[in-house]
Amino acid sequence: MKPLIVLLLSFLISLFVIKIMNKEYDFILSGRLAMAIMLVFTAIGHFAFTKGMSMMIPKVIPFKSSFVYLTGIFEILLAIGLLIPKLKTISGWTLIIFLLLLLPANVYAAINHVNYQNGTFNGNGLVYLWFRIPLQILFIIWTYASSIRI
Repeated sequence: MKPLIVLLLSFLISLFVIKIMNKEYDFILSGRLAMAIMLVFTAIGHFAFTKGMSMMIPKVIPFKSSFVYLTGIFEILLAIGLLIPKLKTISGWTLIIFLLLLLPANVYAAINHVNYQNGTFNGNGLVYLWFRIPLQILFIIWTYASSIRI
């Protein structure tokens, strides 16, 4: 829920700031800025909640904490890429693939009731997916609309 709030608030704020600066709205740039801000926000979670996010990764995968750190760094790099005109399209496609690859970790976490913020197994379970899957689809559409289909 928090990433969605960050995305929407960042979009509205950037939309009005750009309107004040350029005398016109730029929905595409505001969309990319909002996605970049949301990615940095979620990347911070990789460093603040490493233990809990490690629990979202199946046991068969080694070096879970390192993987969580690397994906956090990757999200920051994608955020930067979305803001560089020459890299926005490739960053957008890469982000879409990344979001699709994250979905199994979210399913695994829901099945195992992982609460990544507390690092416990008392999360919302499968009910979480009723929100997370549509949210993931929204992020994919948002990314496509603001960085690829322009």
